[in-house]
Amino acid sequence: MINSKVFDFLKQKGFEQRITEHTETIDTVEHAARQLGCTEAEIAKTLSFLVDEKPVIVVMAGDGRVNSSKYKALFHAKPAMIPRDRVEEITGFQPGGVCPFAVDSSIPVWLDISMKRFEYVHPAGGNEYTSVSLTPDELFEASNAVGWCDVCKGWEEQTG
Repeated sequence: MINSKVFDFLKQKGFEQRITEHTETIDTVEHAARQLGCTEAEIAKTLSFLVDEKPVIVVMAGDGRVNSSKYKALFHAKPAMIPRDRVEEITGFQPGGVCPFAVDSSIPVWLDISMKRFEYVHPAGGNEYTSVSLTPDELFEASNAVGWCDVCKGWEEQTG
């Protein structure tokens, strides 16, 4: 079942046709890639953190991991994920369905540059059975992101 809050939010931006409803869960990067038929790296995983007791959302490529020193340089705090049992209360979405759409305007959304190497990325759409396919630039527009950041490791493309 499509999350109506996310559907309405994306409809206002003209992206409602990019929503896909799945028959099986996409609650992990692995599950999402299998359902979408893409690489795990193309899954845009949405992570929720607490910075000075306030929530922050960071969306990154599925093959990225948080680099503590890069994260601390941007947020001036060590990475501290929102406890699983508080994710829905704080973000409005259950774990496995947290997305960068229709979040409370007090929660800043950051997009990691690890996603810029793909034509399309696929974040969750508000629950564990819905995804959205967007270009990185469309994701920036659709999510009302405050900016691009570089807080990941493990994804860098090989050169030479």
